[in-house]
Amino acid sequence: MIERQVTAELVERLDSAPAVALLGPRQVGKTTLAQTIGEERDALYLDLESEADRAKLAEPELYLAQHEDKLVILDEVHRLPEIFQPLRGLIDKGRRKGLRTGRFLLLGSASIDLLAQSGESLAGRISYLEMGPLGIVEAPKQDGDKLWLRGGFPDSFLARSDHLSMRWRRDFIRTYLERDIPMFGPRIPAETLRRFWTMLAHHQSSLLNASEFARSLGVDSKTVASYLDLMVDLLLVRRLEPWHSNASKRLVKSPRIYVRDSGLVHALLGIVTSEDLLGHPVAGASWEGFALESLIMAAPEGTAANFYRSAAGAEIDLLLTLPGGELWAIEFKRSLAPKVERGFHHAADDLAPARKIIVYPGTEAYPSGHGLEVMPLRDAARLLAGQA
Repeated sequence: MIERQVTAELVERLDSAPAVALLGPRQVGKTTLAQTIGEERDALYLDLESEADRAKLAEPELYLAQHEDKLVILDEVHRLPEIFQPLRGLIDKGRRKGLRTGRFLLLGSASIDLLAQSGESLAGRISYLEMGPLGIVEAPKQDGDKLWLRGGFPDSFLARSDHLSMRWRRDFIRTYLERDIPMFGPRIPAETLRRFWTMLAHHQSSLLNASEFARSLGVDSKTVASYLDLMVDLLLVRRLEPWHSNASKRLVKSPRIYVRDSGLVHALLGIVTSEDLLGHPVAGASWEGFALESLIMAAPEGTAANFYRSAAGAEIDLLLTLPGGELWAIEFKRSLAPKVERGFHHAADDLAPARKIIVYPGTEAYPSGHGLEVMPLRDAARLLAGQA
């Protein structure tokens, strides 16, 4: 079993809040982690995709009151959104008995229903934590390239061969398109959404051009925006917003779009092996997205992520504003002799970041001119994780 970075944070939140929602795409390991923690806490596990377990909650107050001394794990909780209102009453009753923490662990494959329901019912009673696919720090050091190719979903990453990994990801995409997405959002033809998802993969790390997507799909821009909102809410796509705090510059206002898991990018584009990937035009953008997602995952809670791009050409791939307000400027270069363009220096002059880092696929960290630090992706992720 691969040790997940989120474990310690999840345990800490369970020890400080009555309810914790662990959110993430399907198959990232939420259930495995929850059950491991549950074994240590004499927990009650209910899978709400099981009719038998849902039947137990026909009268949730009566049933759960019998287990108030246990951690109750509710898996795929979005299947039973009406459970949130009873949970509020049970949490409040428990507080009066001195049961103030570690009551409920809610697992969800998306943020849509959880946020809508708990925003009304569990405000002040629930803590949210996101769990993504495996990050660069969690994978064995020698497997960085394999993680990039196959992505971070554990079953894909640990598959016996690249072809079996690709089969798993294709099945994953099909299941999302045919079963999961229709459950969460409006009825969208699976083939239309597959085309949209594939177009996003082709445009990995690019500025969003909704009108171009709309023309290709034969829909309007508002429909494209709704498709994108759905993919973002399902935690499958990242919409990286532009930096907007410098009023003296004309800045780009469109977000950048990333399919969050590099393995899904490659599955959507039919890239099976490392040789296929290195010869594909998307290789550079794919590695940038992989590195960007790894750093955002490693950054401490409360870190804000943006990119910077001015009309004059000043540009920074990733700006991280740490919880204390310190600004880090990060540039991604898939080269063993990385150099930044003049636009990066102009942007750094505009923003005066505390640290300027070039992340590259090499193995050695070293200082460069103009206050730049060159470092491997794994080192940069560990550095960020240590800022917590």
